[in-house]
Amino acid sequence: MGETAKRTAVATLVVIAIVAAALALWKLKVVIALVFLGVIIAAAMRPGIEGLRRRGVPRGVGLLVHYVAIFGLIALLLWLAVPRALSQVEAALGTKGLPTKASDLQEAASHAHGIKHTILVEIQKRLEHLPHASKVVHASVSIGLKAFEILIAIFFTFATAAYWIFERERTIDFVASLLPRPKRKVMRDTWTLIDLKLGAFVRGECLLILLVGVVLSLLFLAVGEPYWILIGAFAGIVEIVPVIGPIAAGALAVAVGFTDSWHVALYAGFCVLGVRLAEDYLIVPRVLGDAVGLSPLLVLVSVTSVGILFGGFAVILAVPLAAVLVTLMDVIVRNRDPSQEDVPAVLFPAKEAEN
Repeated sequence: MGETAKRTAVATLVVIAIVAAALALWKLKVVIALVFLGVIIAAAMRPGIEGLRRRGVPRGVGLLVHYVAIFGLIALLLWLAVPRALSQVEAALGTKGLPTKASDLQEAASHAHGIKHTILVEIQKRLEHLPHASKVVHASVSIGLKAFEILIAIFFTFATAAYWIFERERTIDFVASLLPRPKRKVMRDTWTLIDLKLGAFVRGECLLILLVGVVLSLLFLAVGEPYWILIGAFAGIVEIVPVIGPIAAGALAVAVGFTDSWHVALYAGFCVLGVRLAEDYLIVPRVLGDAVGLSPLLVLVSVTSVGILFGGFAVILAVPLAAVLVTLMDVIVRNRDPSQEDVPAVLFPAKEAEN
């Protein structure tokens, strides 16, 4: 009886510990997601940093060069696109800018039509039900805190990526020390394969976002799509959301095109369809290849499941997470040799991507 009671107590403690650990991980899901995102960013930069290191550039300097290049490119794109985008927003809401009085708003809405009329009418409805000053102050503080949280999250993610560049090898050595010697090489090869897949996927996605955004913006301009740079930029950004993103971009382009004429809507739809077909059959196979090794159905299920479980933010991590799980299953369950798997380097020679 005493031995049975002891085993029951131990089993109960183990179950309680597992449940407590699961609840703790669930509470920390945002932090875990940001850490995983930082690891993905580090995987994308690592071949370039290692390539610079072989040419005599320290890792710290190479990391700084990559960060300067990333934020410099973002600043350049904003400098080129934001002024024109703002002018298009003003054009959407009125040639004289935003109305500042209720009477001006009502007059602008009466002379507007299509999407412009809808936007102005919605703004007028919101103005008629404005909250009290205390609620406005509270909402402003909440928005400010949320913006501050986003900035902290961005800083945390890039800081994690920077630390992971330096700590990756030591972490691999530590994990290898916990395994029997015959399994250490497989673990290292598996880790390297996952790293290559994540890096190739991120670099390929960045190329696709830039390419789709620029090409569609120019095509929309050519066919007379209203607010072409806004729609094109949106189409590029939502490329980060597999399957659902391109569908949303096409629907928005066609809907905005109808505010001008059905011809523009038709041309806009053909533009999105043509770019999508070129991306699927020409660009992705040559540039990105089978980087993550996932079928379209598995991608769709992964995106939907992650979105339901963890919220909209985690959708961008659905494909990388699924790629990690599939790779582990291939190695552990199917006994595939990770050192024999090919992964497209994307922007880097294969030798630099693997070292």
